[in-house]
Amino acid sequence: MIADKSVADYIRTIPDFPHEGIQFRDVTTLFQDPRGFRLAVDQLLAPFVGEQIDAVAGLEARGFILGGAVAHQLSKGFVPVRKKGKLPAATIEQAYTLEYGEAVVEIHDDAVAPGDKVLIVDDLLATGGTAEAGIKLIERLGAEVIGCAFVIDLPDLGGRNRLEAMGVPVHAICAYGGH
Repeated sequence: MIADKSVADYIRTIPDFPHEGIQFRDVTTLFQDPRGFRLAVDQLLAPFVGEQIDAVAGLEARGFILGGAVAHQLSKGFVPVRKKGKLPAATIEQAYTLEYGEAVVEIHDDAVAPGDKVLIVDDLLATGGTAEAGIKLIERLGAEVIGCAFVIDLPDLGGRNRLEAMGVPVHAICAYGGH
């Protein structure tokens, strides 16, 4: 009998990408396997079953894939948190710091309503900058982030601590040491 696979078993590691010394965790192999993808979606939402959730927000770009599937499973709407300039209607924006510079994400200014409960979903938690920006956007519209769910956590980069310091619960399916 073959043991059941875990989500981590579906994730491919690519050494030295995009730079030497980086172990890139590739979730495309997870997405292309129907059992692995279903397992990831089920495990992303499991800690939040029974909680009030009005919408699921996904962080660009792989968070769209996962967040859309989680929203579908919960029968809730999906809110894309996009890079600046990609959304067609009126938006609000939030800048955040990257390793070498700054980036900006946006959501439509009517994406969530005051009092809405929102779950944020993405594939990877590293430093937490993008997720923090998403949290701030949602909170600026008067909604509450009830949690953040990730397939992968890179705990050495401190993202979980950063988000939990904001009072947001963090759920990750698997964790990898290093960068």
